[in-house]
Amino acid sequence: MWIDILQILLGFLGGVVVGFFVSKKLMTKYLQKNPPINEEMIKTLMSGMGRTPTQKQVNQMMKQMQKYM
Repeated sequence: MWIDILQILLGFLGGVVVGFFVSKKLMTKYLQKNPPINEEMIKTLMSGMGRTPTQKQVNQMMKQMQKYM
């Protein structure tokens, strides 16, 4: 009886661990293909704040965004 409960718990924990790593891999791949922010969004954001962004500033922002992804 205890063995059966232990098997169920180990199976559940194994499924949680495998599911976590599979979903992490899929999410990373999705974000690389479809980044949540692009250069046009950065330009629009900076223009909305009253600044005219240069390409250098846009590139710096893109590098910072990619560093945290």
